[in-house]
Formats: sequence, C-alpha cells, structure tokens
Amino acid sequence: MRGPPPSTARNQNGGLARGGLAIVLTDHEVLVTPPPQTAPEDRVPFGQKVAYGIGMLGNQMFPAALGVFMVVLVAGLGFPPLLWGILFFAPRLVDAITDPFMGFISDNTRSRFGRRRPYIFAGAILTGLAYIAMWQLYETNSLQYNFTYFLIGSIVFYVGITIFGTPYVAMGYEMSRDFHERTRLMAVAQWIGQWAWVIVPWFWPLIYDPDLFESPAAAVRELAIWVGLGCMLLALVPAIFVKSPSTADAEHLRPLNRETLGENARAFIDGFREAFRCAPFRKLCAATFLVFNSFNVVAAFSFFIIVYYLFEGDADAAGNWTAWFGTVSALATTFLVIPIITFISQRIGKKNTFLLAQGISVVGYILFWWTFRPGTPLLMLAPLPLFSFGIGGLFTLMTSMTADVCDLDELSTGTRREGTFAAIYWWMVKFGLAFAGGLSGLIMGLAGFVPDAASQPPGAVTGLRIAYTVVPVVGALLAMWFMRDYDLTEVRANEVREELERRRGVTPLT
Repeated sequence: MRGPPPSTARNQNGGLARGGLAIVLTDHEVLVTPPPQTAPEDRVPFGQKVAYGIGMLGNQMFPAALGVFMVVLVAGLGFPPLLWGILFFAPRLVDAITDPFMGFISDNTRSRFGRRRPYIFAGAILTGLAYIAMWQLYETNSLQYNFTYFLIGSIVFYVGITIFGTPYVAMGYEMSRDFHERTRLMAVAQWIGQWAWVIVPWFWPLIYDPDLFESPAAAVRELAIWVGLGCMLLALVPAIFVKSPSTADAEHLRPLNRETLGENARAFIDGFREAFRCAPFRKLCAATFLVFNSFNVVAAFSFFIIVYYLFEGDADAAGNWTAWFGTVSALATTFLVIPIITFISQRIGKKNTFLLAQGISVVGYILFWWTFRPGTPLLMLAPLPLFSFGIGGLFTLMTSMTADVCDLDELSTGTRREGTFAAIYWWMVKFGLAFAGGLSGLIMGLAGFVPDAASQPPGAVTGLRIAYTVVPVVGALLAMWFMRDYDLTEVRANEVREELERRRGVTPLT
C-alpha cells in the first residue's frame, strides 16, 4: 500500500495538491494537513543515497582539480594561448560527441548488473588512470611533445568521463519514481559532491609552496596521482554498491550488434528529436545553460578582482583570500543552500523554488559591487550565502526535474531513455563551458585586462567588476523568464506516473 491519500486541495497551478502542505478551504475554516508520506517502495535507503553521492564527489573532483591544474600549462610549462585554447576545446568536443552515443548504448544494455553499472565501473578506472597519466609533464620536454602528450591523454580522459558520467547521471534519474524522493536523492548527492569545491581551492597554496614542491609542474604531477586514484575509488562506489535490476532478459531493449546498426542509428536520431520536442526539457536545458554558464563566464574574475582590486596587484598580500572565497561559497552551498532548497521544494514545488533561489542569487551578485572593498577583504564573504543559491540550488532541482521529464517522455514514446536525457542535458552544460571560456576571454580583452601584468590599465579591473555583477544577473533573470511557465508540476508528474503504472499493470497512486 502507498499510505493514505493526500487531502484534496488546489495548488498554485490549479491542480490537486499531492505533496507539501495541503490547504483545504471550507466555508468556515482553513485546514492544513501534513504532506503525505513517500511510499516505502519509492524510498531510496539512506545508504544507497550516500553510495550514489560518493560517486558525485568523484565526478566533481575531476573537473574541479582540472581547472586548477590547467593553469600550470600556461604559467608553468609555457604553453602559448593558442595551444592552451586547443587543449581546452578539442577534448571537450570529443566529449560532447561521445556523450549522446554513450547515452543510447547505456539505455539499451542487457546485463545482469543492470544498464548502468558496468559502464560506471569501467569508466571510473579508465578516467582515473588517464588523469594520472596526462599530467606527467616535464619542463625538460619540448613544447611540441608536451602538447601532443597532453592532448592524447586528455582525449582518453574525456572518453572515460563519458563512459562513467553519462550512465552515472542516468542511474540517479531511475533510482526512485517519487516526485520528492528524487529531490532528496539529488540533494544528498549534491551535498557530498560539494566537498570537491571546498577542498580544491586549497590546491593553489599547495602547488605554489616552494617548501613542498620544487615547481608547480612537479606539484601537479604528484597531486594528480592522489586525485586520480582517489576519484577512481570514489567513482567505483556506485558501480559496486548501488542496486540495479538485471536487464539480461529485457526484450524491450534494442539489440546492440552489427546487424542492427542501421536501425539503431535511426532510433538514435529519432530519440534526440523526440527529446528536444519535450517543452519542459527544453526549458530545463535553457535555464541551466544560462545560470551555470553565466556564472562560469565570470568565475575566474573573482581571483583577479581580489588580487588587483582588493590588494592592488600584490598576489603575496592576497595570500589565501582567493582560496577562502571559493571554500566559503562551497560551505554555504553545502550547509545552507542544499538543505533549504530541499525543504522548500517540498512545500512550494520545484519550479517556484528554482525561481526563488535565482532571485536570491541576483541580490547576492548585486551586493558584490559594494562588498569588494580594498582594505576589507573579509567583507567580500558577506554576499556568498545569497550568491550560492544560484548554483547551489541549480543541479539539486534540475536533475530531479529531469527525472520527472523522463516519465513524461515514456508516456509519450513508451521508452525509458534516462541515458539519452542525461547525455543531452550534460551536453548543454559542457557546450556552455566552452562558450563561457570564450566569452570570458572576450570580456577581459574588451576591458583591457592583462592576466600576467604586474599592474592593469585604467578601467580594466572596473570592467571586470561590472561584468562580475551584470553577466550572472542577466543570466539568472533570463533563466527565470524561461522557467516562468514550466508546467510539469507535482500534480502533473503524479498523473503521468499513474498512467504509466496503469500501462504496466501496477496499482496506481491513490
């Protein structure tokens, strides 16, 4: 049994409320009833949530550390901007191309270990080993050798990320059928994953500490071993411990062999078309692109603003303030934003929580204009709890909402395609990162900012400060506009689920 049905009430979208606080209006009083309990079969045991979340820590540690280590290619090994740009773009292009294929393969894999676990296991090992190998660069090597070596190594690394990451994300989409349990699962995963962003900012002082390492390149060579092995072990946890039903005898899945190659290619293309026809999914992709990548456009500016505006170009005086900026932001997300977002979403719905979170982040970004003040670096930390609502709430909500979209897609097509939706959603994120990197460089160029200069031309830092506020504020407001009429509410999601269960011969929600 699923427990008692929720009280009948109309929610803000005009439907019958099935979660959160149900408010019943009568002629004489307002009755507030507690939210219905999640059915036992829909609950994900806490241990399973943690096992899935540990994989998220590995998934986020890789790119977090990568962003720090990439600086060494420019500063420590003398890579010119053109070669650095190729190394930044080419592997990510391969990643973007392979993600959709991995999604299709994962969706149709027959295995006694389920559709996702074999790829998560293999991808974790490949990614970890490739990560270690690709950073073994030496200053004594020629520039051409280091460029070729790193390019090949990073392509292998990103192929491993695809093999691991796409099935891993899809695994989370299918771990529960309950509207709110999905959010709770993603909240646990994001909470654990956020620790990557607490830890990684402190790589900066380690890499440039002459008492620990003879050079930044030597530091990266050694740290990459620890990061690669550690992340590999973390990424293996969901493959080993998250339970997945066997698909060895699943006749509804497409055979993956040479004889069906042409048929599968047509199904692959049709699947993408059908996914993009889903209006709620398009809104999720657009909103994520705007919020996440407007943040990434200006993310590096915080380092430059702290050093060149707060400390007048004196990196030694800036000390660990740049690391504290990143760490406090991640801690605010971990201990404040994610719990609040999870709580509120069960009361006012996922869409409304997203709109509220982005509105709060806009206030935080605006406040940065006044709190970045020379001589008072502690003040710059004040807006971080507000600013963190933008990114901190984004993936907790959006990954949960994408899982809801997968149900809607099955209702329309009769096919479960979590892997395809995971690939498309993260393709948008990865494409946006490349776009953000280019726009970031363009803004610095227009402002006249020179990253390696001892001092900056007049107005250059002011230009970065303006962009630091304007770009993410515009991105958040546009994302809120896209999501204003998102209509896959809890009521609609439950209706979709009930219809799917009727088709499967399962007793529907009551």
